[in-house]
Amino acid sequence: MKSLAAGQGEDFLAMREAFRVGDAARVAFYAKHLQNHVLAPYAEYYQLRLYLETIDIGTIREFLARRQESLVADKLRGDWLRILGRKQQWALFAEEYPKLSNKDEGLICYSLQQRLAAGDRETPNEARLLWFTERDMADSCTPVFNILVTTGRISTEDIWSRIRLALEAGNASVALHVSRYLPANQALNAQKLKEAAKDPQRYLEKYQNDFRSRHDREIAMFALSQLLRSGINQAYARWYKIRKQFSEYDQSYFMSSLAYRAALKQDSRALGWFLEAANSKQVYPLTEAKLTWKARIALREGKWDLVLQCIDSMSAAMQQADVWRYWKARALKTKGELAAANEILAPLSHEHSYYGQMAKEELGVMLSVPAANYQSSLDEIRTMQQVPGIQRALTLYQLNLRVEANREWVWTMRKFSDAQLLAAAEVAYRHGLYDRAINTAIQTVSQHNFNLRYLAPYRDQMREVLRYHELDEAFVYGLIRQESRFIADIKSSAGAMGLMQLMPATAKWVAEKLGMQNFHNHLVTDINTNLRLGVYYLKHVLTLFDNQPLLAAAAYNAGPGRAKQWRDDIRPLEGAIYAETIPFNETRDYVKVVLNNSIYYANNFGHPHKLTLTQRLGTVSPKQ
Repeated sequence: MKSLAAGQGEDFLAMREAFRVGDAARVAFYAKHLQNHVLAPYAEYYQLRLYLETIDIGTIREFLARRQESLVADKLRGDWLRILGRKQQWALFAEEYPKLSNKDEGLICYSLQQRLAAGDRETPNEARLLWFTERDMADSCTPVFNILVTTGRISTEDIWSRIRLALEAGNASVALHVSRYLPANQALNAQKLKEAAKDPQRYLEKYQNDFRSRHDREIAMFALSQLLRSGINQAYARWYKIRKQFSEYDQSYFMSSLAYRAALKQDSRALGWFLEAANSKQVYPLTEAKLTWKARIALREGKWDLVLQCIDSMSAAMQQADVWRYWKARALKTKGELAAANEILAPLSHEHSYYGQMAKEELGVMLSVPAANYQSSLDEIRTMQQVPGIQRALTLYQLNLRVEANREWVWTMRKFSDAQLLAAAEVAYRHGLYDRAINTAIQTVSQHNFNLRYLAPYRDQMREVLRYHELDEAFVYGLIRQESRFIADIKSSAGAMGLMQLMPATAKWVAEKLGMQNFHNHLVTDINTNLRLGVYYLKHVLTLFDNQPLLAAAAYNAGPGRAKQWRDDIRPLEGAIYAETIPFNETRDYVKVVLNNSIYYANNFGHPHKLTLTQRLGTVSPKQ
C-alpha cells in the first residue's frame, strides 16, 4: 500500500492528542482533513465519543451499522454500554450487549445487574463465581455482590473465604473492603491489619496469646503468609508456638502454604509438609497454584505415584492442559502402563508445541512438519492488503502507534481461515512486521507455513557475528524469537533493549569486554551492535554452564546465579524436570519455548536431526 502522507499523519496524531485532552473543536477540525482517509473511522469515533452522553440514539446506531465489524464500532458500543449500565437503562443495554465482542469485567457485571433486575434465575449462580477472587473488582460488580449477600447467595463462610484469598495474595485493602459485608463485631480490625502488614514478626509476638476471635486468627494467618515470603524457617518457628490456637482445618491450610513456599524455593522439606497438610482430619483444599507445585516437587523428588495422584486431583480443565497430559503419560509409563500412556501421547504429539515435541520423542518420532509449507498466492496477498482492517493496522504501524496497530491487527484476524491468516502473515512479513507475521502464522489449525512461524531475518548479519563464536545458529534464533519477535527497536518495561533484549548494565559490561570505544546505550537497538553484544553474552553463559542450552537459556533470562541455584543439591536432574520446576513463571515458560524454537529452526536451516529436544534439555548436574 502507499505510504502515509506526512501531512495526513500529522493531522491524525494531532487529532488523537486533541481527543485525549477532550478538545472537541480541534478533533472536528482535523477530522475534516481525514474524511476519505483509511483512518476516517477513528476520526468519527473520536467525535462521537466526546458527545456520547448526550447524542441521540439514532446517530450512534447509524455509525454502528455503517462501521459494523470494525474495531472502533465495537469500542464505541462498549463505551455506550458503560453509560447505559451506569444509568441503568436496562432495555437498551439488553438489546446492545449481545452484539458486543470485547466484554470486560465491568461490562460483564453491568450485564449481571441487568439480568438480576429482569429476574433471570441463572444469574445468581453465574455471579457467585466472580466472588471468589483475591483482587479488587470493577465498581459495577459491587451492586451484584450486595444483592447476593443480602439474599444469602453469598454466605458468611464465602465472605471469609474471599478474605483469606485476598490476604494470602497480600491484598490487605481488598480483604478490609470485603470484611465490611460481615457484622461489625466480626469485621477485620484495620489497625491490626496495618500492623501485621508492616512488621508481621512483631505483630505475631505482640498478639501471640490473643487469637481467640476469627478475625484475629485471619490476621495472624496473614502475618504468617507475609513472613513466609521472607523466610520459611522464621515463619515455621513462629507457627510452632501458636499453632494450638487454630483449628485442624486452619493448621492444614498453614502447612499447605508452608509447603508451597518451600516448593518455590525447592526446599527438600516441601513434600513432607504437603503430605502433613493432607493428613489432617480436616483437610483444607489446595488452590490450583499449590496443587501444581505439589505435583512439580513430586516430579523433582521422583515420586511418580504422587505426581499421578496430584494430576488426578486437578480440575478437568487443568488436566487437559498439555503440561499435565504429558507428565501424566510419563507417570503412567513408570508404572508400566504403556498403552494408557501412549493413548495420551499420541494425540499430544500432533500439537506443534514444546509438549507436543516431547510427546513425539517419547513415542520415538522425530520432528514432523509438512513437507511443503502452504504458500499464499499473489492474488491472496493482494486481496489481503486491501482488507480495511489490514490497511488501518499498517497505517497505524507507520505512525509508530504499535499498541493501537496491534489491536487493529488482532481484531481483523479474529475470524480468518488458515489461508487468510497465512496471507496476512505474508503481508506482515513483507512490511517488516516480523512479530505480526509470527503471531499470525502460529494461529493456523490445519494449514501451516513454518517458515513464517519461525522467521529468520538478519541472517547475513547473524552469520558475520557467529563466525567468531562456536554457537548453534538455531539456538540463537530460538532465543531471539522469544525475546523480541525480531522487533529491532523494542524496549521492555524493565529496560531491556533490542533484538536480544539486553539490559543496560549487561550491554555495558559486554561492550567493555569487547573493547568497544565510545559505547552508549542508544547503540543497543542497532541490529549489528545488538547481535554482537547479545551473542557474546550468550556464549559467556553457555561457557559458564558447560555448553548446556537449557541452563544457558535460564541464565540469560533470570541470571546465572539463579540458574545455578535451581539445580538439585545432590542428584542429577532430567533437564525436562529442571525446566518444569523453575519457580519463576516467566523463566519456566521461556526456556521451554526457546529450546522448542531451536528444534524448528534447525529443521528450517536443514539440520533436522542434529539434536532432539530431549538432548537439548540434557541432564542437569547437582550443585555439589
